[in-house]
Amino acid sequence: MFGGPAVISTISPIIRRSGSRPVFAELGDENFSPSAVEMKAAVLPISPAIMPSPVLLWRFKVLLFFVWAFSCCKISWDSVMRMSADLRDLFLYEAFLYFNPLLLTTMMVWLWGVNLWVFDQSTVNYPKIFDLDQNHLTHREIWKSATWMTIIVPTSMTSYLYLYSHGEVSLAASQPVLLYAAVALILIFPFDIFYLSSRYYLLRTLWRIILPLQAITFSDFFLADILTSMSKVFSDLERSACRMVHRQVATIAWFEADSVCGSHSIAIPLVLVLPYLFRFFQCLRQYNDTREKTALFNALKYSTAVPVIGISALKYHVQPDMWTKIYRPLWLLSSVMNSLYSFYWDVTRDWDLSGPSRIFKFKSPMFFSNLFSNSWVYFWAVGSNLILRCTWTYKLSAHLRHNYLTLFTITILEMFRRFQWVFFRVENEWNKMTSHRQNPQIPMSDIPSEEDRLLGSTNHNV
Repeated sequence: MFGGPAVISTISPIIRRSGSRPVFAELGDENFSPSAVEMKAAVLPISPAIMPSPVLLWRFKVLLFFVWAFSCCKISWDSVMRMSADLRDLFLYEAFLYFNPLLLTTMMVWLWGVNLWVFDQSTVNYPKIFDLDQNHLTHREIWKSATWMTIIVPTSMTSYLYLYSHGEVSLAASQPVLLYAAVALILIFPFDIFYLSSRYYLLRTLWRIILPLQAITFSDFFLADILTSMSKVFSDLERSACRMVHRQVATIAWFEADSVCGSHSIAIPLVLVLPYLFRFFQCLRQYNDTREKTALFNALKYSTAVPVIGISALKYHVQPDMWTKIYRPLWLLSSVMNSLYSFYWDVTRDWDLSGPSRIFKFKSPMFFSNLFSNSWVYFWAVGSNLILRCTWTYKLSAHLRHNYLTLFTITILEMFRRFQWVFFRVENEWNKMTSHRQNPQIPMSDIPSEEDRLLGSTNHNV
């Protein structure tokens, strides 16, 4: 104590700036001197915590992602090449069946995040359209969820391929079962994690779609329309669940047509038609609430999908001659009617574009655009929507489902069509909400009010 170096209290306040010498001060310390401070600083140097920059951290995450993607591709390729050529196609088809639905759902989540990002950059107030509060999920949170889905689903698929090709059939069979069980548990998890309010909002909306016992809101219509584009996803989910229940995962016995989960199962067309039936009953409920005749014509549009799916499924239950002479022409006719009717409704009702003259009017104050300033975007939307509507009819046909790569490609194209449909559908709804207030000279007959007169609207947390 006496004659020794100055003792600095451990509770003394320490103030230091970057690039300056530390300063120690304690009231009542008689031995305080600059030399003692320098000696203490030399013994116990104090430096601020070094945190990586956000750019460096982001680059590190991207590097890890590419390493993970390369590892999954390499392991999957090696696993497939280990199998014999005659068994390889069956093996890939089964793996595709289990993981295709979740991969497509992941893609849809990514695209929905892009939709929200574009809305944020524009004047379209999508929280007001969907009747959301300030706690709704933003595009960043949607992309974060999609990132985790992008990592988890391919990792499970890679594990399935690796274990199956190395003879661990029982472990391979557990991979899709665990994956689907985890997804179901996360959706119904009752604790306040994983965006509890958003998950329950989604479940409540799905319940109102299945049982439209109360007034239909715009979000109910909107999500039900998206579900019609995912009808094949639900069909594959049903077939996957059937195999899991009957313990047929990682086997090829189910390829027999007369098996429980075979390709001739009546459950396949029933699940395909369910989203259209849900939307059909929504339209009937809307007509009951509003007495708008437009709702009946909308219901008629969704009913045209039933013959396409039903007649296609008859191929497995009628003679080949009858299919060629009678049912195939009927299927082609119903397909053309469904495609053209759906295209007409998209352009004239959902988007409120009655033709080229209407598209050009988006440059005028009367029919303004909040998303795109160039009219060619609307011409592209109209043309591509017509083409993709016709290709989607191919996807609804049960007798054409054996070429799974072609069907997977068509499903991706349909999701892209729905992705661009979202822009113009939401923009049209926002225009209807604001055009009359900003332009009172517009006659009310020019403003479609398909959902404006719906009864009631609740505020949801998303």
